[in-house]
Amino acid sequence: MFIYEKKLQYPVKIKTSSPRLASVIISQYGGPDGELGASLRYLSQRYAMPYPELKAVLTDIGTEELGHLEMIGAIVHQLTRNLTEEQIKTAGFDTYFVDRTTGVYPTAASGFPWSAASMAVKGDVIADLTEDMAADAATS
Repeated sequence: MFIYEKKLQYPVKIKTSSPRLASVIISQYGGPDGELGASLRYLSQRYAMPYPELKAVLTDIGTEELGHLEMIGAIVHQLTRNLTEEQIKTAGFDTYFVDRTTGVYPTAASGFPWSAASMAVKGDVIADLTEDMAADAATS
């Protein structure tokens, strides 16, 4: 069903570490309106769509969101690699590093881990599409 190209959709080449920036951007990875939730939302909602065209659109969008997830993960990884202990503490990213070190874990900037409870899949076309528009508007 999916064809994976072993390259990022858009290259990410960050040379300077910044744990403070990473601690904010991580929300786009696993926060309530982040890319993980977006991809799963679209890929789960497609099953209840009554028209093949709607299923195809949600599949395409969900797949696109997976590409975004990969880029955000690369950004967070590049912003947090090669950090000193002092940089981690100063940026306030130390609580994340206690459990994750340089792993990219789906969490909100607040530290709350990603949860499927932050997305809706109702099986109702209007409710699901409204949820999608609201979630996308929150990240704009």
